[in-house]
Amino acid sequence: QVQLVQSGGGLVQAGGSLRLSCAASGRTFVGYVMGWFRQAPGKEREFLAALQWTGGNTAYADSVKGRITISRDNAKNTVVLQMNNLKPEDTAVYYCATRRVYDIVYLPRSGDQYDYWGQGTQVTVSS
Repeated sequence: QVQLVQSGGGLVQAGGSLRLSCAASGRTFVGYVMGWFRQAPGKEREFLAALQWTGGNTAYADSVKGRITISRDNAKNTVVLQMNNLKPEDTAVYYCATRRVYDIVYLPRSGDQYDYWGQGTQVTVSS
């Protein structure tokens, strides 16, 4: 069982930045792929980014590419989502997710392909 604990988020003005973190409770992410998703009220869950802990391969959704960066902090065993130039339409609940993988190029973009989820954190961008 993998438990993910999220931190960060909150209220920011348009054009601002936020940093979200996702830590695994009691284990390492080696051999896992990490994903970030968001869900706004009345909308479907949206893929944002994925990262392979082993090798560091990444993937981004076209809708946010250039404004967000997914990275890992080996020392803290944490995955970070840095979001810049935020817009009101970025307002949503953000989730991290993970699953065990055996292919270092596998970067799933569907939430159905992840097994474990963080508790979610609210991001609100004011205009």
